[in-house]
Amino acid sequence: MSAADPLKRTREWEVVLGRRLPLFGHRNWIVIADAAYPHQSADGIVTIVADGDLLTVTERVLALIAQAKHVKANVYTDRELNFVDEHDAPGVDAFRRELARLVQGAELKQLPHEEIIAKLDRAARAFSILIIKTTTLIPYTSVFFELDCGYWNAAAENRLRAAIATD
Repeated sequence: MSAADPLKRTREWEVVLGRRLPLFGHRNWIVIADAAYPHQSADGIVTIVADGDLLTVTERVLALIAQAKHVKANVYTDRELNFVDEHDAPGVDAFRRELARLVQGAELKQLPHEEIIAKLDRAARAFSILIIKTTTLIPYTSVFFELDCGYWNAAAENRLRAAIATD
């Protein structure tokens, strides 16, 4: 692959995600990261690069998750993103508006960045995480997808646990 062929690299990240998504289930994570996101070293974490901006990659990942009937995603963003000023990070206001449009209808959870990283670290001890680094140069813009079962929900799980407890 040549560095001058961003379309090929883009296809490569989509191929990797396409191969992993059928293997993934609840407790797996997909992270769409800004350009400065660190290369984490835990065994369960794989990092790949997409020659595209974070919003474009996020939109594609959301579409692929929506097509996968076995999983749905809990979406997290860094709480810090709410406080990044346009003066300090040009483009952040437009980014926030477009991200809100992309994830509308999803339950969006905002946590401090360090809390999300801690969740990833714990998950990586037993489950696979895919990080897709993008070309976006705005801080605290990473989007974190914690996968959950697409055909089961918390209410059904609670009923199941209650039935087991009374057995």
